[in-house]
Amino acid sequence: MKATIGIIAGSLRRASFSKKIARALLEMAPEGYDFKLISIEDLPLYNQDFDDDNDVPPSYVTFRNTIQELDGIIFVTPEYNRSVPAVLKNAVDVASKPSDKNKWDGKPAAVFSNSPGNLSGFGANHHLRQSLVCLNVPVMQQPEVYIAGANKLFDEDGNFKDDNVRKFLQKAVDAYIEWFNRNKPS
Repeated sequence: MKATIGIIAGSLRRASFSKKIARALLEMAPEGYDFKLISIEDLPLYNQDFDDDNDVPPSYVTFRNTIQELDGIIFVTPEYNRSVPAVLKNAVDVASKPSDKNKWDGKPAAVFSNSPGNLSGFGANHHLRQSLVCLNVPVMQQPEVYIAGANKLFDEDGNFKDDNVRKFLQKAVDAYIEWFNRNKPS
């Protein structure tokens, strides 16, 4: 049976560097694994009243069910003001509630951050990790994946201009799969 790894890009922008990286990762899935893009675009801001009043938006139900079915997750995040984009934090919150039904629980994850600048999304990477600890999501520690100069990585068709970037990401994916296999729930 194939393991399903969700890939979540933490940006809504059509030309998002995170979305381009996430799409590139789809081709890097090894045999026996199914990589699947998970959209976070239709999720209203989390409001506990939805759960308390049993009036949960259909997009929450779909998203929560999708996360529940995953075996692991790779987050690809840009950095907004030294932190995680609100849309990604919202997605994390939506699938973590109600607290006794946390859909992220125990799913091995990796965080790949990117930025046009040289800091490579360092702040976002570590803020996301901080939230995931609280949700019992084991996150790959090494290799750390920070991608600088994201605005210069792609040609007009969304392909990597430099094969070294693709090779770097393939090594990171391979390391994640090895780490996933050591940490997946039984």
